[in-house]
This record gives sequence, structure tokens and C-alpha cells, in this order.
Amino acid sequence: MTAKKAASQPFNILIVGQAGRLGFEALLFAASLRARAPGFAGGLFVAEPQPGPLWPGDPRMPDDVREALEALEAEVVGFDSSAFGATYPHGNKIEGLSVLPEGEPFVFFDSDTLVTGDISTVRFDFDRPSASMRREGTWPVEELYWPGYTAIWRSLYDRFGLDFESSLDPDQPNEYWQRYLYFNAGWFFGADPAAFGARFLDYATAIRDEPTPEMVIQPLDPWLDQVALPLVIHAFGGGRPGPELDGLDGDLTCHYRLLPLLYARESDLVVEVLEEVAAPNRIKKVLKRHDPLKRMIYQGRGRKARALFDRADLPRKEAQIRNRLKKEGFWMR
Repeated sequence: MTAKKAASQPFNILIVGQAGRLGFEALLFAASLRARAPGFAGGLFVAEPQPGPLWPGDPRMPDDVREALEALEAEVVGFDSSAFGATYPHGNKIEGLSVLPEGEPFVFFDSDTLVTGDISTVRFDFDRPSASMRREGTWPVEELYWPGYTAIWRSLYDRFGLDFESSLDPDQPNEYWQRYLYFNAGWFFGADPAAFGARFLDYATAIRDEPTPEMVIQPLDPWLDQVALPLVIHAFGGGRPGPELDGLDGDLTCHYRLLPLLYARESDLVVEVLEEVAAPNRIKKVLKRHDPLKRMIYQGRGRKARALFDRADLPRKEAQIRNRLKKEGFWMR
């Protein structure tokens, strides 16, 4: 596929919306998409888990959140949780792929993402799936008697009949976490959500239910999606993102995770977009029902938290930022 063809290929966007924080974040995502990428011609789908045996309560969004999303031309589509549910809500991004039109290219974004530029200009090659590299070496976890990165990752590639050696970054040293294919699942894309979702579900449930001997002492909550994702991407002929995708986690999107982290470390552009899209009364009256949004955006606590940090000299570890925010009373989720 040529770069020109990749740039012009239409695609759908998927996010997850449900009761609680994710519904409000989905609304912010939709508002930022319409404000900053008005020419986006694909569909915006919001996957919403439905009540069922894997949810102790009702996971659906309140009516006012749903109506605000639909006013922004988002299509809210329900799905039934068959494998994960409340015990592993990260699984919504796996099972939620089922709501997308089969055979149409897609990009998934975590709901705690803002669109800050025209993402329709990104030159996706949907025949070569990829995912976010804005990650830390969170998995596998180094343990006293663990077999090492190579043994653990190789056991997973062997489990699913995948070539392990071709997944490695030869520029990184052996037993260093960046040598191994590992993504943040905050965004990923592919050519067919039905095929991608089926493979993702198969790999994730197999890893959860029957871990390889090499990884039996490894934690999988919350890392299961990020353990399975590189295997899925590799299986479909994908890999690490190239420079054509730099706008994601760059000038075009921001996976902020939580509002205190957004105000502490993200660019002035991100803060500008957040406050701009949260300002209209029809959006504000909904968002103000969520206390962290009310306090951080509308009562100015976010700006006060931002003043604690120098964006040109941030702490190296996210945990250090979190601890400072907690110490100063600005931590909320």
C-alpha cells in the first residue's frame, strides 16, 4: 500500500463508554474529535457494555451522557460481555470491537484521550497494524526466580505458533524490556475489527486461563490486554509504528490517562483543547456531574496543579508525578 493510498483510506473510530468516569471521558473525546478534526469522514462508535451476569450492576451510561454523545454524531452500540466484564474492565476494548462494521478499517482509542489535531491526515497502513509506544516497561515484572524477558515472551510466541525472533528490536540489548514487542493499548488499529477482535479475544482468554509455565508467577491484572496485543499485531503482520504515525501521542492525539496527570505533564495545546471543548453549556452541564471534572476544569484546580510542575523538567517516573499530586491534594480519578 502506498503512503498516498494509506492517507486517503477511510476508517472508523472506536472508544468505550460506560457508567462512571469512562462515559464522561468518551464525551470529551467526541467533543475534541468534532472540534479538532471536523473533516473526519468515518464513523465514531462508542461501545457500551450491557447488563448481564458478568456485571454486578448496570454498566450503561446515563441518558444525558448518551444523548450528548449522539448530539456529537457518535453511534452508541451495546455489546454483551462474555469473557471479562467487571472483573477485568480492560477487556471491554477487546469485546467491544464486535460493534464495528465488519471488514472496515478501524482505530481504537482509550476513552481518556483527546484529539488535538486532524487525525484524518494520519497515513495509516491498515494492512500493517500497530499500537502506541507511549509505555513503560511494566510487564513482565522482574521477580527473584523468574526466567527472564526472553524466556517469557518466547513462550507466548511459541504458544500461538508465531515467529519470536522477527518481533525483536535488534538495536536493543538482550534482556532489556524495549527489545521485545510491547505496546500501550491506548490506541491500536487494524484492517478488520471482526478478525482482529476474534484473535485478540482468543489470545487474551488463553493467556488468562492457561498461562505458559514461564509466566505463571506473572501478574496479568491490569496487563492482560498489553500482553496479548503485541502477539495479535505480530500475527497480522504488523509491528512497531513508523514515523508516519508520530502524530498519535504527539500533535494529533493525547492519551492523558487521568485529569491530574493531564494538567501536570501535558502540553499547553492539550490543556487548551480540554478547556475549549468542555466550555459549551450543553457539554458543561453534563460534565459537571462528575466531581473530578467539576473540580479540575470548572473550579480551576487543574491549573493550580499544573503550576506545581515544570513541563521542561518533569520527574522521570509517572509515580513521582502522582505522589506530588497526592501530597498537594490534587489527586482524583
